Amino acid sequence: MAAPTIERLWTVQEVSAFLGVPVGTLYQWRYRRTGPRAARVGRHLRYDPADLRAWLDQQAA
Repeated sequence: MAAPTIERLWTVQEVSAFLGVPVGTLYQWRYRRTGPRAARVGRHLRYDPADLRAWLDQQAA
């Protein structure tokens, strides 16, 4: 049985470029709990691409 593939987590800068919003906006959304789900990995925020796509789909609905 093949091992499941796991996508690499995205940095704040990558999500910013993908969404076309400033990095500061992502931090504001996280503070307000309105943006895509992010996780702390050490001192850094990381985003799961699948969570980001699900959040985008929810925004479009």
